Amino acid sequence: MCQEVRKTCKCGQNSAQFHLRDNVLSKEVIVDLYCPNCSDQIEPDPATMVMDNGWVIVYDMDLARFMTMGKLTLDAEQVQPDFLFDMGYACWLEMYPGEKEDVLAERAEIMQLQKTDPSRYLTEISSWNIARIERLKAEGWRKAQAA
Repeated sequence: MCQEVRKTCKCGQNSAQFHLRDNVLSKEVIVDLYCPNCSDQIEPDPATMVMDNGWVIVYDMDLARFMTMGKLTLDAEQVQPDFLFDMGYACWLEMYPGEKEDVLAERAEIMQLQKTDPSRYLTEISSWNIARIERLKAEGWRKAQAA
């Protein structure tokens, strides 16, 4: 069972849900969150932060190293912010914050085809999903790069 965590950014205008893979880390590992509206207030620090399209996640790297070294038997040098995010140990629940709402709006029209033309629906939903992932890759979202 995987843990889920929600954080509000420093300016309070946005929030994001996080996925903590295999319960290796606790929610306390995610110290702060900055959205594109407030991330310009901080100096990026690759030793403790991950940047993703204007969003910044700040990790407690001492706690992350302690927890991952004990549970995953990793060397301390391996446990970096990029590793935590890219390997799914502390990353967005979705491809990016707010994706669930965006997806519902984007595919609403295609969903109507399911009732009237099921074969066209299958073609359209597949094409839409492929195009959507390519768009997210082009926009630079980290999780989309691995898709």
